[in-house]
Amino acid sequence: MLQDQKILITGMTGQIALPMAAYLAEQNEVWGIARFSAEGSREMVEAAGVHTEVADVADGDFSMLPDDFDYLVHMAAFQGQGLDYDWAIQVNAEGTGLLMAHCRKAKAALIASTCSVYHPHPDPWHLYTETDRIGDCNAVHAPTYSMSKIGGEAVARTMARALNLPTTIARINASYGPNGGLPVYHMDWLMNDLPIRLRAPAPSPYSPIHQDDMNAHVEPLLAAASVPATVVNWGGDEHVKAEDWVMHLGELSGRIPEIVYDTFPGSQPGAGADPARRISLTGPCQVSWRDGLAGVYEARYPGGQPAPGIGGAERLTAAYGND
Repeated sequence: MLQDQKILITGMTGQIALPMAAYLAEQNEVWGIARFSAEGSREMVEAAGVHTEVADVADGDFSMLPDDFDYLVHMAAFQGQGLDYDWAIQVNAEGTGLLMAHCRKAKAALIASTCSVYHPHPDPWHLYTETDRIGDCNAVHAPTYSMSKIGGEAVARTMARALNLPTTIARINASYGPNGGLPVYHMDWLMNDLPIRLRAPAPSPYSPIHQDDMNAHVEPLLAAASVPATVVNWGGDEHVKAEDWVMHLGELSGRIPEIVYDTFPGSQPGAGADPARRISLTGPCQVSWRDGLAGVYEARYPGGQPAPGIGGAERLTAAYGND
């Protein structure tokens, strides 16, 4: 893993960034930014060994930060309801460019994107490749997300060339771990006696990737950064139906899942990502989806009871995202 480097990570109160920062902080000087609006959130991040500063990517003001970072890992994003495209572009596109400008002295930048940038393919088993057509995926949970992230990729590509900043743009697909993610929201719904909502028509395949693998991939993805930017899918090696992982969750918990299908015309019927380019850069994933979900279940529901701080039922709309 990276050692003795000064790394800036954004989105520190999000699902992926906090455990990633804690992992990297074991051997590096890690700085983390977020709005830290929730009580105790900043203290939680600092307890993981991360230097924190309050910053809002939408503002584009990073004057509180040093400008001598070795690496930038940009995980922050706006993903929410509503049709305010100007706001989504300000956060996901403009904010990305201003952040890269502040970190122009870095050796490399890793910019998190999403497989929601792909234009829907009619075959649910289609594995999206990095050269596939992009376009609005009509994500019901965040209508502005895919278009603003496409804008974010365009800005990141431009800034990589304008600043001569080696950059990797990584399109995340169904990330998960003890801190959350699509399969984990399904786990929480099941444990709260709620139906599991999937997109019609069946099946619903994804490329789930465990947090431990994502942590391990940071170094090789930064090493792959280039000008022009490297673009790569950041999903797991296995192409898995959500129906299968839901049944596995039922086996782990001893509960019988109820699956409900919702129709969203124009959305991606499947969201699997071709892992070939990523495997060529990082090597294969080390955590299988079955073992990964079993570990998450034990962490979140030891003995079948929720661990402290685990609720989960509030993230209903997250069922249709790819990140």
